Parts: sequence; structure tokens; C-alpha cells
Amino acid sequence: MAFDALFKKYFLAVVLLLMAVAAYFQAAGATQLLGAALLAPASSAPGANTPSVVPPVPTREPRNADPIIDRNPFDSVTGSLRPKPDDIVPESNTLDVSNPLAAPACDGVTVFIITESTDPLWSVAALQGTGDSHPRMRRVGDDVAGKEVTFIGFNPHESSPSVWLASGPQLCQVLLFKSSAQAAAAAAAPAPAPEPTPVAPARGGANPVPADIASKIQKVSDTEFNVDRSVVDKILENQAELMRSARIVPETKDGKVVGVRLFGIRPDTLLGTLGLQNGDRLESINGFNMASPEKALEAYARLRTANNLNVKVNRRGSPVSIDFRIK
Repeated sequence: MAFDALFKKYFLAVVLLLMAVAAYFQAAGATQLLGAALLAPASSAPGANTPSVVPPVPTREPRNADPIIDRNPFDSVTGSLRPKPDDIVPESNTLDVSNPLAAPACDGVTVFIITESTDPLWSVAALQGTGDSHPRMRRVGDDVAGKEVTFIGFNPHESSPSVWLASGPQLCQVLLFKSSAQAAAAAAAPAPAPEPTPVAPARGGANPVPADIASKIQKVSDTEFNVDRSVVDKILENQAELMRSARIVPETKDGKVVGVRLFGIRPDTLLGTLGLQNGDRLESINGFNMASPEKALEAYARLRTANNLNVKVNRRGSPVSIDFRIK
């Protein structure tokens, strides 16, 4: 209570003291501001050109994968992923397919059987290359004599089934039935031989069977024949020329090959003389299924030594069996 009484007694003096302190500090501050303004150097006077420091604007460099490509931090063995000049493989030459029907003949490759399919990848051919002891069945993509089989089909310009092979950018073909120009060149290459008696071709370009072969094929009935063994040898040696007009096309049923259809057969041609007719579907020879390329090749390989041949065909929807006795 004594403090309250004392405070009330000197209240006016305390207020005046506080106002005097505030006035002192205000006067001291005003004095320092006035002195700073009067004593400031001329260089800092208002309007003077003073250098200003502009803070740099942060920039962001574009990101790339060069550090990782040059040195992969997770692979210390491989090193830089940038190929060296020596490691860059030049582009391979493009295969020339501008005119495949006129492609030159392939050297060192012989074709014996061609089976065409509606799907080119399922077409097969019996090919024998240099160094092969016997023909082998090949499809598109297989190798023969250092060349790759690219297509198996029919060449309308040469009227012959053909196999196209590629070696680098070069395309060549092997004809099942040699063209007349190739046959003439092959005959003229060795020593000149006596020219055979010219025979007029049959209708449709089919060549009639030579007289020396026709005379050794004896017809017993429409489905039975006696054949001299020398005829078999001549047929196998000259099959391309003797069967030039024939065309063999695989026939499918329910997605499966059931045989091969024969076209271009006339009565005076070789196959016509042997009892076959145009449009017959060849199904088997001595039990070998002609729908299988491997079995067809096996049957072909046994022709020289066979004494009897039984050929089954489908003629206008009816089965026909033709027997050949080879003597």
C-alpha cells in the first residue's frame, strides 16, 4: 500500500521523466541523420552514376544421355557405347529383283523335282549343288552351293517350273525344263554332233515323243504297258526336254496335299504315250505317296532299278491304276 501511495505522489514526475528520455533519443537520431547527409561523399550523392551489380540469371542446360553413353556407371567392362568407325557395318547391297523372270542360270546347281504350293513358303524342290552326293529337298531360305533359295514357282517366260537363288545382290534361277536356247547352247558346246531329224511340235508347244523311245513302249491295254529298260535311262537323262510341256501342280483338299495334278499332256507326248491323260491327279508310284516331296524323291531314285511300276491316278474323280513292266 505504501508503494501505491508513493506512485500516486510522484506520478507527474515519472511521466515528465519518460517524455524527456523519448525527446532525447528522438533528437539524437535526427542529429545523426542530418550529419550523415551533410558529410556523405559526392560520389554517393543522389543522381551519381554508381555501378550496380546485377545478379546472374540462373540458366538450365539441356539434358542428354552423353555421359551415360560415354561411360555407363553401372557397367565398367563394356565402356563407351558409341561404336568406333571400324565397328560400323556398311549396308549390304540390295538384291536385284527388277526382272526375276530373265535372271541368268545358276552355276553348279541342278533341279530334279519341283513341287509348287499356293503358299510359296511350302513349295519344295529337289536340288543338288556342287559337292552334294545326291539331291536334297530344299525350301525357301535353305542354302545350296553357297546360294540361298529365295523363291520356288513357275516361270511363264520359259514355260518351266523354276527355283530362284540369291548370292549377295545377284539373283539366278534353275529351270526344271531347260529352254530351247539353253538346250541348243548345251548341245553346241561339245564337239559337233549329227543334227537330229527335226520334228514338228505338237499343238500347244508340246514336243512329241521321239520315235526311238515310242517304239520301245508297248501298249498292252489302256492301263498296262511293257517298257524297255533303255527307255527309262533315256527318260531320266533327258527328262527336261521330253517333259517340257508338262506342268505339275500340287492339289490340296481340306488344307492337305492329296497329289499332283498333271497338265499339258497330249497323246503324242511322252506322258501321253505312257497312258497318262491331261488333268490326271498323280497320287502314288509303287506305294510312294506323291503328296510327300520326300516320298516323291525316293520313288524317283528307284526308277532305274525297278522292274515294275504301279502308278495310281485320279481321273475325273475315279481311281485308275496303270502298270508298267520294265524289261
